[in-house]
Amino acid sequence: MENLREKFAVLMPHLDEKSRRLIAAAETMGKGHGIKGEVSKTTGVSYREIRRGLKELQETPESKANGIRKKGGGRKKKDISDPAILEDLKTLVEASTRGDPCSPLLWTSKSLRKLESELKARGHATSYPTVGRLLEQMGYRLQVNRKVQEGADHPDRNAQFEYINMKALKFQEAGQPVISVDCKKHELIGNYKNAGREYHPQGEAPEVKDHDFIDKELGKAIPYGIYDLLDNSGFVNIGIDHDTSVFAVESIRSWWRCMGRKRYPEAQNLMITADCGGSNGYRRRLWKTELANLAHETGLHISVCHYPVGTSKWNKIEHRLFSHITMNWRGRPLTSIDVIINLIASTSTNAGLKVECSLDEGEYPHGIKVDDEELESICITKDDFHGEWNYTISP
Repeated sequence: MENLREKFAVLMPHLDEKSRRLIAAAETMGKGHGIKGEVSKTTGVSYREIRRGLKELQETPESKANGIRKKGGGRKKKDISDPAILEDLKTLVEASTRGDPCSPLLWTSKSLRKLESELKARGHATSYPTVGRLLEQMGYRLQVNRKVQEGADHPDRNAQFEYINMKALKFQEAGQPVISVDCKKHELIGNYKNAGREYHPQGEAPEVKDHDFIDKELGKAIPYGIYDLLDNSGFVNIGIDHDTSVFAVESIRSWWRCMGRKRYPEAQNLMITADCGGSNGYRRRLWKTELANLAHETGLHISVCHYPVGTSKWNKIEHRLFSHITMNWRGRPLTSIDVIINLIASTSTNAGLKVECSLDEGEYPHGIKVDDEELESICITKDDFHGEWNYTISP
């Protein structure tokens, strides 16, 4: 098609209307379905004219008319024959009209047919394909919503990122572990649709349930992940009860027993980066008391740094571990706990990521309260910079 575009660009000044449609029509002969549309877009000759050219090519020379329309002949384009239509169309689709209670399309979708109807109500004779061409001519394209607004930024948002990075580098240079933690999306266990696609024989796609209602017998899986930044390894603790602060710290404890203390036998300090909310939120009293218990058991000084509100997508675990797990099980129903564990444990990357996974059948009830006296008994030291986000819990 690129060669055809270049050819037409050279020939266009030397061709009359009939020659253009005959050459364009000849380019479509003997080719597959949809070629007329592609040639039309490439050459600028309308689909209707190409069909007319094909008909003319099939006629005998004696039956052809000799008259050739003069340059500029034929029906005028709508924006020339009806200049006001562009202004009215712009008024209907302009973003500034969204707040205007009198805008006819304020509460409806701006489809081509609805725009056509509104333009006809304003006295313009048009059709929805013409509306589409006019919108394209005006620079409008079909758009989707984009997730870019993160809400109100904290004034020290970037400074906190820099602080976390600086502190993590110091820990790593000293050979001390730095882990990123978070709870992945809860997954229904059973024959449910899982986003993504994988190869199957034609017409043999797996059949899954039509609705995602929880199976009370199978329940749901709660994957809490720990990602080791220095070792490029992950650990996922699969809970089946509730995502609480006790469960979060128990997951970290399981990582330390299974992987952490083997990898860092001389470690005296542990750095944890976590989101601001959820079971590991910076305001959770139970999170801090449970970390104090873990520090007492392990002898580790546990430093915690929380990402600012609304920045969870920057947490390393999201794109270093969870994203690869999601890609590994894409398009595959998570029919049992064993399937989930095996799929997570088999996750790997060319960069050397290795993952371990375990099942946690413990019960983690909601509603555990921590009083002021218990909180004050914790040996916690707040950093000078945003002590509510950055603190160290010692044994």
